[in-house]
Amino acid sequence: MSQNTKGQKLRLAKAHRQNHRVPTWVIIKTSRKVVGHPKRRSWRRSDLDAK
Repeated sequence: MSQNTKGQKLRLAKAHRQNHRVPTWVIIKTSRKVVGHPKRRSWRRSDLDAK
């Protein structure tokens, strides 16, 4: 991580912040129609485009 530029670190940090599950109240409100999150990302499976 220390060899990454500041821009890369900022993009990684933003992706880390965005990588949260759908709130429970949304799942309840939509009667489990919305369960998955389309922008959810696994750090092993998928890479960031901005690297």
